Amino acid sequence: MVMQDILGLIQPPDFKLMVQAMAHLDRLTKPRESLGRLEALAAQYVMITGELKPSVPRGMVFTFAADHGIAIEGVSAYPSEVTGQMVLNFLRGGAGVNVLARHTGMAVRVVDIGVAHDFGSVPDLIHKKVMYGTKNFLLEPAMSRKQAEHAVLVGAELAMEAVEEGIGLVGTGDMGIGNTTPSAAITAVMTGRPVTEVTGRGTGIDDAVHARKISVIQRALDLHRPNRADALDVLAKVGGLEIGGLAGLILGAAAKRVPVVLDGFIAGAAALIAVELQPLCRSYLIASHRSVERGHRAVLDHIRIKPLLDLDLRLGEGTGACLGMSLVCAAIKIYTEMATFDEAGVSEKR
Repeated sequence: MVMQDILGLIQPPDFKLMVQAMAHLDRLTKPRESLGRLEALAAQYVMITGELKPSVPRGMVFTFAADHGIAIEGVSAYPSEVTGQMVLNFLRGGAGVNVLARHTGMAVRVVDIGVAHDFGSVPDLIHKKVMYGTKNFLLEPAMSRKQAEHAVLVGAELAMEAVEEGIGLVGTGDMGIGNTTPSAAITAVMTGRPVTEVTGRGTGIDDAVHARKISVIQRALDLHRPNRADALDVLAKVGGLEIGGLAGLILGAAAKRVPVVLDGFIAGAAALIAVELQPLCRSYLIASHRSVERGHRAVLDHIRIKPLLDLDLRLGEGTGACLGMSLVCAAIKIYTEMATFDEAGVSEKR
């Protein structure tokens, strides 16, 4: 399937279904809107899926892993080999996303879309490597336009295959040392905000490294001048492969009328790419939380979605997505399992 086919499959959700869902929620044994965002979340799920009597969905987090050539510029507190090491940790079930996925009943799938390491035949790893890490975008484009499109298509196809296998809720996850640098670059370009406003401290860098990171991003954008109106141009010039994969994941899920629960800043950058490629996918997005990364607020403001949680998270991997997905499931249970006033024989408000 080609990009235009996937984009063409995404349709606006039926807002009449949201109205019907809200009417049902108003008949439940509680004061109107007393469960706040949970009610809105249930109604959004009904609107997206078209299911007026939904079942609690099977949820799956896709954690895309890739390396970044820009890391050689010293923009991260950790060495690049940590990306590959963490992939193996995910597969062993020892990472934060694994713990929270077990806690919330979500599955985790790990995708090598661009790690600078040859894993061989590692069990359970989804092998979708586009290239062995992006290039140093301070000196040259991170990848070609064709490679950027390839990364997006990988994510879209994985989402669509998962839905065909019965997944009804998709979560985003990421792993890639240095990936807050391209995320900040994408955010600056797509939102029009200054680089200084959207560049945070990633894995915990000090003031000197933070200043270098801002300088690297600004110099790279001055060199490449990515076209804000052309999302693939932006993605190709600054990266990264996991961001492209996540953008595709959003588009593929939306094409199948399945909600996507975003994790943090990296997922936010991917959402900016996806929404530029197909604005209709915005209605399919649920923001699990607001990251500590300063650029994440700019992302959420730009795509006009309100996060469910604010827990000072900044790990990525899909940790926040797991928590957000559990809230979606809780909202659906409220919608489907609570009795109405008539069913319970409870008097309504005068």
